[in-house]
Amino acid sequence: MSSAKIDKDKLIAKMEAYFGEDKRRIKHAHTVADYALEIHESAGGDYNVILAAGALHDIGIHEAERKYQSCAGRYQEIEGPPIARDILEQMNVAEEIINEVCEIIAHHHNPGIINTLNFRTLYDADMLVNLGDEGREYDKDKMQRIIDKTFLTPAGKKIAQELFL
Repeated sequence: MSSAKIDKDKLIAKMEAYFGEDKRRIKHAHTVADYALEIHESAGGDYNVILAAGALHDIGIHEAERKYQSCAGRYQEIEGPPIARDILEQMNVAEEIINEVCEIIAHHHNPGIINTLNFRTLYDADMLVNLGDEGREYDKDKMQRIIDKTFLTPAGKKIAQELFL
């Protein structure tokens, strides 16, 4: 196993191949990974973990829909880690990185269970995308309250304020 920097293009290609024709989920994964790396630039953390968690955080959604007829977060958290592990093992990613990525994916809808910088970075990146999708009808005061309450990193909070206020 190698601890070298993960090839972003190869990882993204594997994520896209797994999602197939599901353009919406591919776009979501791209955007979350991009925000995660943007937060990483100012917050730090492990590039490999943050990239892989960003690109693969929802990788279990199709299996959740197949098994449970639901895309609920709790099912994604069950089904995602084995799929992410397989993809990362194919890429010869170091076991400790795979383990951390899978742990993040297994809890990515539940802040507080894991409180690492890598987790907080992924959580904020996902929230940026989800809030952009869901928060358009909020006034500025409500949006500020949501940002203050929700975001876990100063960098994520700053990006949210720039985007939504």
